Amino acid sequence: MNLIQLTDREKDILQYVIQQFILSANPVGSRNISKKYNLGLSPATIRNIMADLEDSGLLQHPHTSAGRIPTDRGYRFYVDQLMQPSPLVDSQKEKIESFLENVYSEPLELLTITSTILSELTNQLAFVTYPQIDKAVLEKIQLVKLSSLRLLVVVAIKKGIVKTITLEINSKIESSKISFIEHVLNARLTGLRLAEIRKSFMERLKDIDKEELKPIIRIFFDSIDKIFSEDKQRSTPIVTGASNVIRQPEFENPENMQGIIELIESKDIIVHLLENKNILNKDLTISIGSENDNKNYSEYSFIVKEYKLDEAKGTVGIIGPKRMEYSKIVSAVVFVAESLAKEFRKTSL
Repeated sequence: MNLIQLTDREKDILQYVIQQFILSANPVGSRNISKKYNLGLSPATIRNIMADLEDSGLLQHPHTSAGRIPTDRGYRFYVDQLMQPSPLVDSQKEKIESFLENVYSEPLELLTITSTILSELTNQLAFVTYPQIDKAVLEKIQLVKLSSLRLLVVVAIKKGIVKTITLEINSKIESSKISFIEHVLNARLTGLRLAEIRKSFMERLKDIDKEELKPIIRIFFDSIDKIFSEDKQRSTPIVTGASNVIRQPEFENPENMQGIIELIESKDIIVHLLENKNILNKDLTISIGSENDNKNYSEYSFIVKEYKLDEAKGTVGIIGPKRMEYSKIVSAVVFVAESLAKEFRKTSL
């Protein structure tokens, strides 16, 4: 697709058609381009160039209109080779950072507000996922005795991520023995990835032969997934902005509502789309129309930015009609993702 060679004139016309279509949601004609942009070209010349772009698969000609609209291939060429950055203004950046700093109380609220801010900035459906800690490295374990039969396990991961779990103990255990177990766990598990800890926990602690310690080691082993894995809630994306995206002209046709309704009602669809596109291994992904694996979303584009907290990775993104202001939205997604990561580093999960 990127092997297409266009002349400067063709690039200009393609860019103007796409920009005009994004703004108007109506097919763009040669006379419209001639009047709006000072190209020094007649409508007839522009029309011929548009016909060539159609032959190249970059524009298409709706049956009911004399104008043209971009194809998925046209959008891709525009995004990869023609799109100019459109950064957020300083006042927008300051407002986002201030909002995230002042409203934060716990992770779910932080992610929900982040998603809401992004949706309002872009007028698209926005989503945010928790940092996935499976590949994160353990920094420290702390054990806190809540009562004679309850133990709080604090799992600290590099870059400040903290996870807490309460364990029920079958028999009373002395505080000194809890301190000893904490020391052993840190000595043998610190520096390992959580996935590795789950696989090798018993092997690493099998030589502990004190009978009074074995029950609590067994409780740890039985709770290994709970302690060192993602919470189910944290694997579900936070999705906001349905009221924003459905105001787009594309949704005047009720048939186009199905995909958005599915995304809102079943957030697992977003998870599958992210997995199928292998987005979690990419810094920034723009997936346009037919590039999406699910045919139900062939009229949508996804813009997704990965944010990182050491080895823990999450995503921030938007979903909306292919006709969107890509340059502005990419800038918004990138800045919001970076702001979220910065806020997470100040606190814990």
